[in-house]
Amino acid sequence: MKSTCLFCRLPAERILAEDGPCLAFRDGFPVSEGHTLIIPHRHVASFRDLTPDEWAAAHRLAQTIAANLQAADASITGFNFGANDGVTAGQSIFHCHLHLIPRRAGDHPAPRGGIRGVIPGRADYPCPHQPPPSPRHQFL
Repeated sequence: MKSTCLFCRLPAERILAEDGPCLAFRDGFPVSEGHTLIIPHRHVASFRDLTPDEWAAAHRLAQTIAANLQAADASITGFNFGANDGVTAGQSIFHCHLHLIPRRAGDHPAPRGGIRGVIPGRADYPCPHQPPPSPRHQFL
């Protein structure tokens, strides 16, 4: 499988960043400008197969790339971060990859519910309109 996997044969010039066992590159079919994929070097299909070291590296890459994207583009005010895991979840390349999707005000007419929208009608649910302040950002 590794020899036919697009992500295992990724050209070096596409790589944006690396952190030990993981790397990041821009999505070839981006949902928004800056849409980035984070993958382990090791060929595994599911996030459930990642080692603790791979998870930690993927998380660090997501944080670093998100910070860099926001520093370069003040219109980015949020992110969606997640995986399509398995055929029924929409996975199309079976090398584990995590999507980091920058979001901007107005990029969707009704963004509330975020990734819950993958199943039609499930994004709209009772919730407060104003999110509580994030402890990470309340002192900035």
